[in-house]
Amino acid sequence: MNYLTLIMAIPLVGAALIATLPQTKSLLAKQMALGTTLIAAVATILMTVKFERANTDLQFVESYDWIKSFGIKYAVGVDGIALVLILMTALLTPIVVLAGWNESDNGRWSTKTFYILILVLQTMSFGVFAATDVFLFYVFFEAMLVPVYFLIGGYGSGERTAAAVKFLLYSLFGGLLMLASIIGLYVLSGEQGGHTFNIAALSQLEMSSTTQNFLFLGFFIAFAIKAPLFPFHTWLPDAAKSATPGTSVLLLGVLDKVGTFGMIRYCLALFPEATKTFTPAIITLSVISIVYGAFLAIGAKDIKRLIAYTSISHFGFITLGIFAMTTQGHSGATLYMFNHGFSTAALFLVAGWMISRRGSSTIADFGGLQRVTPVMAWSFFIAGMSSLALPGLSSFVSEFLVLVGTFTRYPVAAVIATFGIVLAALYVLIPVQRALHGPTTPGNENLADLNLREKLAIAPVIAVIVFLGFYPAPALNIINPAAAHVLSQIGFTDPVPTHGGK
Repeated sequence: MNYLTLIMAIPLVGAALIATLPQTKSLLAKQMALGTTLIAAVATILMTVKFERANTDLQFVESYDWIKSFGIKYAVGVDGIALVLILMTALLTPIVVLAGWNESDNGRWSTKTFYILILVLQTMSFGVFAATDVFLFYVFFEAMLVPVYFLIGGYGSGERTAAAVKFLLYSLFGGLLMLASIIGLYVLSGEQGGHTFNIAALSQLEMSSTTQNFLFLGFFIAFAIKAPLFPFHTWLPDAAKSATPGTSVLLLGVLDKVGTFGMIRYCLALFPEATKTFTPAIITLSVISIVYGAFLAIGAKDIKRLIAYTSISHFGFITLGIFAMTTQGHSGATLYMFNHGFSTAALFLVAGWMISRRGSSTIADFGGLQRVTPVMAWSFFIAGMSSLALPGLSSFVSEFLVLVGTFTRYPVAAVIATFGIVLAALYVLIPVQRALHGPTTPGNENLADLNLREKLAIAPVIAVIVFLGFYPAPALNIINPAAAHVLSQIGFTDPVPTHGGK
């Protein structure tokens, strides 16, 4: 059993063991879930250490016949892009378990069910980033919807049922479009030598431009819904507001990355000519997402909706970097996915603690927290500055690479996207000023600061944000070779710089 199969098996084994516990053993279920996710994190770190950074081939490859009559295989492998996203998932999940120690207590179902869902979702997330068989990817892609649906609908708050149904319907619609494209690829492969779902073989198929365009759209719309990219984003604010903070971290920090990862792994690799055809439109949608998401965030009155709207803007940057078709843009987009996972985790976790103490998610109800809860306030401030892409924090490096990489090919889009940074200053600094500074709002005088468990949960998130802000080389050394390889495989090269107009 190689590393990829091992890290996918660990959460499933943990979920099975928790399922055997009596309903009354809530504390033991939490402890077992935390232990399981920590073991998976250690295994993933060991895999990362063994990863050969200069090797652009897929590593930790494993392939077995699954449904032989249809050419379907259990086939997994990772490059640098998939590896950093698997690592992000492995690191965030134990943090979510520790930070949301009491999130399951008021749910419709038992505590052990909550943690079973978390662990199953972790396995599905590992699988979707590791799959190299398109049908296997689709199975993981759709299966991960199930635990998220029950996490939102069973353990969320407010209009949780409506939010869960909306999330599921949007995702299933996109999945059906992608399934139609997968079937189309399967039929084409049978006409050109033999039925297969292997991504390397499918990338060599000959297709007319019309066929390639239609198949591309099936994949892209599914990924744009998942990402989410304007105008497919409307499910996100409701889901983020209704879900528990930990579920929101997994939803925006991990699940949504499947969309932008899928654009790289499938849209670009399988349909290079269609990619060139649709790139101007996608660049336009990305820029709209950046600006539109920022304006929505500026007007948000609910803190969880605010964070969701900022993510719409951030995913606009990620998609912009992907379709800029430059090595800097691709490296920046992948690093952005990793960094966004941690900055969003910090925002949602601290916001969740603020909401649980105050009993309200309205930004106006928080005021003067700097005086009352200094550790919580500073944690929220650092998370906000990371979302703002302040120099010295991790998001700055990735956003800078995206903008520089985009400017070399699409200068107008890069200039407009840069305006999003100005808007980010507004949607971050205004709520920070209202929630942390100024006079203490009545009702906040006796709020408790972070306890030891919460400090232990938020400390590694802040550490990653600061460390990669000053020294992003460890992540970029893994990402850069894979990003350059993706572009070379689909026939793109970086624009040649001009000097003095010569």
